This record gives sequence, C-alpha cells and structure tokens, in this order.
Amino acid sequence: MNIKIKAIEYYLPEKTLSNCELDKENPSWRMKTVEARTGILKRHIATEDETALDLAFKACQKLFEKHDGLRHQIDGILFCTQSPDYVMPQNACILHKLLELPENTFAVDINMACSGYIYTLSIARGLIHTGIAHNVLLINADTYSKYIHDKDRATRVIFGDGGAVSWITSAESHEGIIDMQCATSGANYDKFMIKAGACRIPKSEETSVPTTDSSGNVHTMETIEMDGAGILKFVSEKVPKQVVSILERNNYTIEDVDLFIFHQASKMVLDSLSRLLRIKKEKVFSNLQNIGNTVSASIPIALKDAMEEGKISKGDTVLISGFGVGLSWGTALIKI
Repeated sequence: MNIKIKAIEYYLPEKTLSNCELDKENPSWRMKTVEARTGILKRHIATEDETALDLAFKACQKLFEKHDGLRHQIDGILFCTQSPDYVMPQNACILHKLLELPENTFAVDINMACSGYIYTLSIARGLIHTGIAHNVLLINADTYSKYIHDKDRATRVIFGDGGAVSWITSAESHEGIIDMQCATSGANYDKFMIKAGACRIPKSEETSVPTTDSSGNVHTMETIEMDGAGILKFVSEKVPKQVVSILERNNYTIEDVDLFIFHQASKMVLDSLSRLLRIKKEKVFSNLQNIGNTVSASIPIALKDAMEEGKISKGDTVLISGFGVGLSWGTALIKI
C-alpha cells in the first residue's frame, strides 16, 4: 500500500509585519542587509487572541469546503505544534470538537518544529499502513511570534505564523511516498530553545529579565534563543548527506528529482543547500518572500503553492526536507 498527500490547504493570519515597519521601529537593524540574507520582505503575525488552533481550524474549514463528505471519512488527527493553546488538553482534541468529527477518531499532538512535517508524515504513513487509520488530518500550525522578544533581530525578522492541513490517505501504486528518513542530534538540543516556562525551569521574575547577546540580540529565558551560526552549520553538515542517502538507496539522482522543497528557513539556508547539493536554482522552490519561516507549516504551504503555480504536476518526483529544533531533520521522496 502506498500513502499519499491527497490535498493541502493553509491559512495565514491577516495581520502582517513588513521590513519597512521593522526598519522604522529598529533603524539599527539594517533591514536591507537582513532582507538580502533572509529573502523575506514580510511575514504574517497572529493577533494577541489568535492561536495555532485557530489557524488550523480555518485551514481545515477550507479543506472540507473543497472536499465534500471528507469530514465523515477522517479517522485520525495528528496536530504538530510547539505553541499549543493549553498545557493540557492537546490541541488535537479541541480541534476534534470544533470540526465535529466522529468519536472513533484518534487525536494526538506532536511537539515538533521545522522538521515536524516530515516526522508527522512518517507517523501518518505508519498508521495507515497498519490499518489503524485510513484518512488522517496532518496539522502543522505555530505562532512563534508569541515566543519572540521584540528586540531579537535573529528571530523576529525570520519567523511568521501560519497553519496548514494535509489530507493523508492510501494511494495507487504509481504515486505517493517512495521513501522517508528521520534523524536526531539531541546532543545539540540547546542550539534552539526556550529555556523557561515548562517543568524544568518554571516561569518566574528572574526568567523574564532580558539579556543581550554578543550580536546585540535581546531575549529572556521565556523567549526563543537561537544559535544562528550553529543551526546553519548543522543544516549544512547533516541535510545534504541525508538527501544523497535517500536518493541513492532508491536509485535516484539529483537530476531525477523534478522539484526540491526544503523547509523555508531563509534564503541563505536554501542557497547553501542548493550549492552543496549542486541543484539548479530553478529546481529549488521558495515562497518565503511574503510569508517568512512558518516552522513546520512551511513545507506543506510551499507544496501547495508549488502546485498552484504549476511548478509540479501529476507524475512528478518531489523531494521534501525539514530541519530544526531538537536538533532534528527528515527527508521524504514522493511521487505526485
């Protein structure tokens, strides 16, 4: 049995934050230089009362509007987020209520970030292979803007908020997921983290005190702290090897792939991967200019946009790859 991504829909918050606005707010940030490195002009930002659950719900509504009767076929929800509405219960259960799905539907949250689409896709694939489910809603939604200090240039210029839903189901023999790989480097967990706010270090007066790093970026123990150079080094060392590995074990070459869709981290990261893997520029898709880095939602959003723009069509081979918090990374080879 092959497993495929049957359909994708996504929703972005109406509120946006442009580089011009950031430039006026922070003249010392040199936004033209930042723009050249990130490739991002603006990003969508959730309002104070808008959550990842809200974004996911609106994405699901769009999916159900286009696929009549699908609501009654769903028997599983995998909700990948690092910005849930509550400590408990999980977003997946609340979404189950909002969508009015049958009780015989399982609902699980998965705490993953930028590699989360590949990881949750691999779980959905396994659940369908074993017969536990037949039609899974794979949700990827985050509101990282709520975790970013206003004076942290390293993160604020990159991340945007967004939610996506993918309908995962069985496929004909000539389409679907060809192969997948997932990997972890837990030894480097501290390269990207929020130190306080959970059980190890609860929030306190001390954890809310801002500090400034050597690059002039401000954060607290309650906001994201990212080692940008360390993350770029990790991506450059690990991701190309995994891409080559999954291609070789399936007797594919770089030339055999019609389109590469990497996690939309930044222009600098995408350019680095293209160079290291010697991929032609036109075969690497990017849509981060007006969206930014939407964490685990970036790959499904990019896949949807690539289809809408005619960059890929039925029968094409696509490689998707995500990487980030954990540190973790994953790659999938799929036939559209």
